[in-house]
Amino acid sequence: MTKYLVVGTGLFGAVFAHEAAKRGHEVTLIDKRDHIAGNIYTKEIDGIQVHQYGAHIFHTSDKEVWEYVQQFAEFNRYTNSPVANYKGHMYNLPFNMNTFAQMWGVRTPQEAMDKINEQRAE
Repeated sequence: MTKYLVVGTGLFGAVFAHEAAKRGHEVTLIDKRDHIAGNIYTKEIDGIQVHQYGAHIFHTSDKEVWEYVQQFAEFNRYTNSPVANYKGHMYNLPFNMNTFAQMWGVRTPQEAMDKINEQRAE
């Protein structure tokens, strides 16, 4: 059996400690805060999940990673779809063909590239 001292219980420290303990190793955790999870710490206040250090979004396309994190917490379905307000008009971010069609009326990637090159030249 190996003895580990884990300093910092954010994502890496907490996962490492969990996996090491599952394998029978002795793990001691220390953190300057009075909780685990680092900046993704969430606490419940009056039935509401409060992200104490600011909102956080966990996303992955890796099925194994998704299944792993699901054992620790229930995640809400969320799709990040940011927009920009420019001169009173709303545009999709990151820029895509829909954005270029809204801004310039172009319909093809080549038309969008031509418009971008035109603006660069200016």
